[in-house]
Amino acid sequence: MTGDKEAYVTAGLVDTLQNLEEDSVPKWGVMNAQEMVEHVNDFYNISLEKIVLPCLTPADLLPKYREFLYSDKPFKENTKAPSSVLGNEPLPLRTSSLEDAKTILTLTVNKFKTYFDSREGYTSVHPVFGALTYEEWCLLHYKHIQHHFNQFGLLG
Repeated sequence: MTGDKEAYVTAGLVDTLQNLEEDSVPKWGVMNAQEMVEHVNDFYNISLEKIVLPCLTPADLLPKYREFLYSDKPFKENTKAPSSVLGNEPLPLRTSSLEDAKTILTLTVNKFKTYFDSREGYTSVHPVFGALTYEEWCLLHYKHIQHHFNQFGLLG
């Protein structure tokens, strides 16, 4: 893994996030800006085990899924999490504003590296990719953030 991806998912994304506005319109999908930020926060909370979900992917398919993590392939536009994990619609808003959602995401991002630093060699479970190491979570968070930041035109 490149240090650039780790640096981005542990700090850099916060700067990019400042360009997201309440009225930012997605290029695809049904989430608004605040829903997207809360969704990304939930994704971090899965890695931090604040949200615990079982792995739904059969064990024999996990190596192929992990190959994707190490590839340069992005998530395709309109890629959706399994409906058994998130349902078919965005979750109800849980913060009072986009700014509150950004603040909470920043706090969660700050916990991510510390969480794994204090648990060397630890893995936590993603419902599609299975048990992931810190490095694998960084790769997945990077792809996930790039996907949603591209969705809202934050990456150029």
